[in-house]
Amino acid sequence: MNERIKNKKGYSTLTIVLAAGIVVALIAGYFLGGLGKVPESDYKSLQQQYQNLATSVVPKSDYESLQQKYQNLTSVVQNLTALVQAQKIRAAFIYVGPIGDYGWSNAHDVGRRYVQNLFPWLETFYVESVSAADAPAVIDSLITQKKVNVVFTTSFDFMDPTVEEAKKYPNVLFFHCSGYKRAPNLGTYFAELYQLYYLNGLMAGALTKTDKIGYVGAYPTPEVIRHINAFALGVKAVNPNAKVYVRWLLAWYNPDGARQAAQALVSEGVDAIAYTEDSPAIIQFAEEQYKTTGKQIYVFSHYSPMYDYGPDVVVSGELVNWGVIYADILMKIKEGIYNSTNLENVDYWWMLKERAVELGAKFGMPINPKFSDNLKSKFVQDPILGKISVYDLIFTRLKQMSEETVPFDPFTGPIKAQNGTVMIPEGVRADHDTLWNINWFVDNVVGSPTG
Repeated sequence: MNERIKNKKGYSTLTIVLAAGIVVALIAGYFLGGLGKVPESDYKSLQQQYQNLATSVVPKSDYESLQQKYQNLTSVVQNLTALVQAQKIRAAFIYVGPIGDYGWSNAHDVGRRYVQNLFPWLETFYVESVSAADAPAVIDSLITQKKVNVVFTTSFDFMDPTVEEAKKYPNVLFFHCSGYKRAPNLGTYFAELYQLYYLNGLMAGALTKTDKIGYVGAYPTPEVIRHINAFALGVKAVNPNAKVYVRWLLAWYNPDGARQAAQALVSEGVDAIAYTEDSPAIIQFAEEQYKTTGKQIYVFSHYSPMYDYGPDVVVSGELVNWGVIYADILMKIKEGIYNSTNLENVDYWWMLKERAVELGAKFGMPINPKFSDNLKSKFVQDPILGKISVYDLIFTRLKQMSEETVPFDPFTGPIKAQNGTVMIPEGVRADHDTLWNINWFVDNVVGSPTG
């Protein structure tokens, strides 16, 4: 009798076995080609199980034996599928503001979407507008409900909550942005912008007509103080008479407050403004002033490209590419280089030379062409470069700070604090720890570094 045995649904068991074999092959091929990392011994064992099953001889009349063979093969497929899923990284991103802020949180989310599209083995989640007080509960939910195994907390405010959550979940990998506390399963990272703030300061110092330049700061953290100082050092390098006037918002995202601070500064004679606040509100205010009154206020993009919000007022800005940092971290987790026991000394401090940041009013536009001629017409005397236009000085410094050896750094002494004390001696370049703990203003800043 040459009749194939049928299962209860009428399908040939031989067909089922062959189909299941194809599924195994497809899963194994995808896994080994795209994900990797399944232990070779496990894969070989599963492969051998399949080969044994697929080549075994079973009497065609023995339906029960064929049925068992199918069930065994199904189990092999399930085991291999489980191994594939176990290798998938599920990463969560926690933002202090809305991703529509078009500033800090938006830039982080651009980085998240970049790695999500880059890696087939990665699944990402995000929660926006999270306060420091709510961060622990949000992290708990992501780990227990979404089963994430990597957590990125993206605000300085989240530092202490992240430390506590890392203790609670020792097998989860945590990375905190802009902080300095680490643990075996907690690393830190930052796309550092002080080099770009210095370059923006060169522009502001050259363009100001009143010698009054404003800075609207979010919180008096070491990060923000460092950026204000770098900006002020750039101003001073081309215009020793100019001062930088600081107003604190005590908020990362407050468009109304930022606008009011800008209005107040302009009413006091300020004609150039940089800021740390996660919206284009100040740029929109400056553009409105230009269109309605003709008053020129020079402003700078913050984290994200903001030229389109103020083509008549945005000179340049500091742009960030979190994607390159997230890609590096996640690849190293995937390869087993980073794990839950060795992150205590992992501290990313990526700048121009690592291509984590970029100078620009928008990507590809380092300086708004509208202001190029003014910058080319202003000259300074540099002790090494000689007489040089501010425009050429900007690009010379940009090139130097982008080189592997970084031959120029803004925080090279002598640098004095507001009270005249030399904080960085002549010829000394401030190190990482000094810049991460800075709590004083340089001597051409007006305002308090304590808020």
